[in-house]
Amino acid sequence: MLGESWGRAAQTGWVIGLSGELGAGKTQLVRGLARGLGSLERVHSPTFTLINVYTGGRLTLFHIDLYRLETRDQIIAAGLEEYFNPAGVAVIEWAERWFGAQGPRSKVQSWLRWAQIETVKENERRIVYEDSGA
Repeated sequence: MLGESWGRAAQTGWVIGLSGELGAGKTQLVRGLARGLGSLERVHSPTFTLINVYTGGRLTLFHIDLYRLETRDQIIAAGLEEYFNPAGVAVIEWAERWFGAQGPRSKVQSWLRWAQIETVKENERRIVYEDSGA
């Protein structure tokens, strides 16, 4: 529901950083976001491709997964830095690998949301998020 709500409200230039352990639900939140954008495309984790681009909604959705990249230099070398000011909406899984554990603060002008997803129980999650209001 949260992802879908964000998708309905999303504007060009939004960047959403997601942080949480494996299996916490980061990709599930992106699926909701895509639905909120009106996309009917099947959303799946871009762990091995680094980025999936979905153009079927009212805005282009750039779904980025930094799991396999460990440093900012690797992220820049992969050409992903351009998506941190997107012509659409960018969602970055494992965003702390770019921004650090404290989130983006002033590192990205277009930043809007930073979400930490915590596993409480097998079927229960806690999402703590920050909205910079950019």
